[in-house]
Amino acid sequence: MYLSFFGLREQPFGVTPDPRFLYLSAAHREAFASLYYGIEANRGFLGLIAKPGMGKTTLLFHLLEKFSASARTAFVFQTQCNSREFLRFLLAELGYEGDTQDFVRLHEEFNRRLLQEARAGRRMIVVIDEAQNLDASVLETVRLLSDFETPRAKLMHIILAGQPELADKLASPGLAQLRQRVSILHGLEPLPSWEITNYIEHRMKIAGYEGEPVFTPESYERIAEFTQGIPRNVNNLCFNALSLAYALQKKVVDLDVVKEVISDLDITRLTTETRAPAVGVTPDYPSSQQVRPARQESRNQILSPAEAAAYMQEVAVKLRNWQQSMERAAGGARRSSRNQTPTDVEQ
Repeated sequence: MYLSFFGLREQPFGVTPDPRFLYLSAAHREAFASLYYGIEANRGFLGLIAKPGMGKTTLLFHLLEKFSASARTAFVFQTQCNSREFLRFLLAELGYEGDTQDFVRLHEEFNRRLLQEARAGRRMIVVIDEAQNLDASVLETVRLLSDFETPRAKLMHIILAGQPELADKLASPGLAQLRQRVSILHGLEPLPSWEITNYIEHRMKIAGYEGEPVFTPESYERIAEFTQGIPRNVNNLCFNALSLAYALQKKVVDLDVVKEVISDLDITRLTTETRAPAVGVTPDYPSSQQVRPARQESRNQILSPAEAAAYMQEVAVKLRNWQQSMERAAGGARRSSRNQTPTDVEQ
């Protein structure tokens, strides 16, 4: 493992959403402030929408940590479920160990716990991650849970977090009542190239690294280009880059290391998709020996739809011409045999 080689206490580019490693970019800082303010201002429903890998789960864990002393929190991530299953998952997060399947009793148990927290003067904060997977009926159940409130305050705050498909669902006419209750809706943008450098160095520092940057300026540029500013992609690339540098016994992750990692991470080299060969590669009637090099060449060339269509038309014409030539040759042979005399045949 490369930890001791680079003087690290722990893995800087892990796959778990550890709030200690959260890097608050400008977009993440703004999203965090909006959610924090929404809870403090008793706004009820809040929303956080971002593409996969943008760090929304890590941001939400960091937010819940801020309220750990003054609120009861629940984090629900099993969202491919019906309303009954959702309530069971939610109650399990709140410590309920009962085995009832009755929806009414589950609802009553949740209300009891909600009132218990309210009497203790604590907020209830429920985060529903990957909420884009929830059916409309379950989202309606979530909306009804928020009906419990006093004339002065909300008894529960619900944060719906998910991918852009969640915005599509909230915008549908059937969920208009839920959408009206989401008072704050925020998104996350990819990291700009200059912030990727800060992001990587921040995580290295949290993991215990001290000294000059491990990654060269050229490698930072290539990482920013390849990862498109998505933190999860940055983590995957950097983990592999440090691993390769350790294997090569290099104390610096330079451009060559990053290029090799990018080549290894290129998933297209492992796919089974067969690409069409270039126009004119295939001869009129290829032998098996001729087909193999044509196939090899086709793997290295991607045709546009128009080029592929032109290629198929050319192949069809060549096959038709070949078939006609074979038919003409067969017809000529038949005519020749009919014109032969018996003496010719005997000879």
